[in-house]
Amino acid sequence: MSPSPPPQGPPLPWRIGVKSKRVLTALTALVIAGSGVLVTTPSATAATPLQELVPQPVQIQPHTDITFTLTTDAKIQIATDSARKPAELLASILRPSTGFPLTIADGVTSEGIVLLNNADPKVGQDGYQLDVTPKQVIIRANTTAGHFNGISTLRQLLPPKAEAKTKQAGPWQVPGASILDYPRYQHRGAMLDVARHFFTPDQVKRYIDQIAAFKINYFHLHLSDDQGWRLEIKSWPELTKIGGSTEVGGRKGNLYYTQDQYKDLVAYAQTRGITVIPEFDMPGHTNAALASYAELNCDGKKRPLYTGTDVGFSSLCISKDITYKFIEDVVKEVSAITPGQYFHIGGDEALSTPDADFVKFMNRVLPIVKKYGKTTTGWHEFIKTTKDTSLVPQFWGTETSDANVAAAAQRGNKILMSPANRIYLDMKYNKNTKLGQDWAGLVEVKTAYGWNPGAYLNGVGENSIRGVEAPLWTETLKTSADIEYMAFPRLPVAAELGWSTAASHNWDKFAPRLGAQGPRWKVQGISYYASTQVPWKK
Repeated sequence: MSPSPPPQGPPLPWRIGVKSKRVLTALTALVIAGSGVLVTTPSATAATPLQELVPQPVQIQPHTDITFTLTTDAKIQIATDSARKPAELLASILRPSTGFPLTIADGVTSEGIVLLNNADPKVGQDGYQLDVTPKQVIIRANTTAGHFNGISTLRQLLPPKAEAKTKQAGPWQVPGASILDYPRYQHRGAMLDVARHFFTPDQVKRYIDQIAAFKINYFHLHLSDDQGWRLEIKSWPELTKIGGSTEVGGRKGNLYYTQDQYKDLVAYAQTRGITVIPEFDMPGHTNAALASYAELNCDGKKRPLYTGTDVGFSSLCISKDITYKFIEDVVKEVSAITPGQYFHIGGDEALSTPDADFVKFMNRVLPIVKKYGKTTTGWHEFIKTTKDTSLVPQFWGTETSDANVAAAAQRGNKILMSPANRIYLDMKYNKNTKLGQDWAGLVEVKTAYGWNPGAYLNGVGENSIRGVEAPLWTETLKTSADIEYMAFPRLPVAAELGWSTAASHNWDKFAPRLGAQGPRWKVQGISYYASTQVPWKK
């Protein structure tokens, strides 16, 4: 059986036939703004899943006379091997809740979910087309990444109970629609700090699962800091034996990942369409390394382990050759087990490193990263030391001006946006929030949403933005529930800012879509913050 053809003709509003007129009658409005399409419903009518998607797709054309129902004999059919991993992910999510076998089949022969290649070129490398017919849900994409993103949308079109880990009662219905979608930015990231408090591989995988549902495609893992060194480096074993033995608050143990565990995390992320970016902060934020090896200190004496939360007091010894031998060994070992393009060198808050030494340090470190085939990214301070336009500064400041970042953008560098007073997930929501910090301010959900990445920094325009990343620092976070409480609902806010068009940016329309995620998070067991700014769906 051939796949059912999608509805013909260009998307609304250029073609309005009889069916389209029925759609417009049923809706309060179909607002087209630039390339973004927002569908809103009348107050007397309950929203359908098409009006509840996060991030907001570029174009949605509802077909109110069509419903697809997933049945027990349905298959997930793939026409290209590049769709196999996304198909396997979808099957692993839906099998427990539906109880259906959901066999993955090569070729398109029957009813069910169909993953095809050759999507419209306009969707690019990360985009997709999704068409719901009476017999099939068809996802077209040009790459594996596009299929992962299409599957993320399909998950939200199914009932929230589809995310359950135990068998639920059907029916499993998807509303008729044609969706064409692609991201605003190529980089939609989340960062987890496992240095201040250590999180097990299973806890990290849980967070990876949660961010993958919102089309996040980069996972930045902060693996070293003053309080802990979290990845085995075989040529420098004391880094984990000593530096990985404690954390904020003083808990003791083997608080690190072996290289095999790290490789497993990297592979796990890949099966969810996510690339891992490892970070080893330097030359500051290095007390765990300085406590592990005396020779990394200018005076040749080990530093005591640190379990507090102050910053800016540590520095590798800039003048010693052993420092750069150490860094090269770390970069070499980690790069060999990291397939992604990027290596994050930190570079922030090097307050005890004089500016001249900071420049000298970066002049030696940046070529090391390049030597092992990686592209350097780092907190934005490092970019003042180089004019290499291939490097990616990550802006984390709280002001809307930074001369060094603006100069880098004007040279041609692409900037990753993470302003702390907007999208740091560890900032308190309000003064009564028990977790988190407030040094960058209080960041309620509307505040997190209320900025434009492409028009936030003076001198840094839309074309200079690589994307958006939401960092989560863990000085006050100890459990997965803590992570979830601070990340949700602000992580989906970051996903929306990174994916959806600037023209679709509207809090009054976004808030109900965000609130519609609540029932799904309850099914998933996500311990989210129920902000009073959001109209949560019951």
